[in-house]
Amino acid sequence: MTEHKPENISSIPIDGFSHLRITSIWTFLMSVQWSEPWLVGLLVFHAVCLFMTVLTCRFYRVTPLITHIVLLSLCQILCLHLFFCRFFSDFQYFDSKGMFISLVYSIPLLLNAVIIVMVWVYRTFSTMTELKTLQLKRKARREKREKND
Repeated sequence: MTEHKPENISSIPIDGFSHLRITSIWTFLMSVQWSEPWLVGLLVFHAVCLFMTVLTCRFYRVTPLITHIVLLSLCQILCLHLFFCRFFSDFQYFDSKGMFISLVYSIPLLLNAVIIVMVWVYRTFSTMTELKTLQLKRKARREKREKND
């Protein structure tokens, strides 16, 4: 039989703020000090982006424009933050594997993109349904006219 080797606990990172062992995404998120002003600003930014996405879903030409502006501006802000984070952040959040940036920055924007794509697919199907309905009505009127002539 194979013996179960105990996991090397010393290889699991310990958070400097809450002193938790980071073993999952949830403990990673719990280890972030969410009271830092720039993190509060980032959360407010994501809330505003979600609000703008939901608000502009009806206007299919405005949504991509707002999405591009948001992504470009946030990329610039994020690049500046990477260079100057030691001046206004208490902890070094940006790890080499990108866990922090993926969870806190990319996933909320990805959810906004998923919402936009779902709305676009719904609108496309609705437009195609309306088009087919109009085609069938036109065909029925044409056949009715030919039948009467």
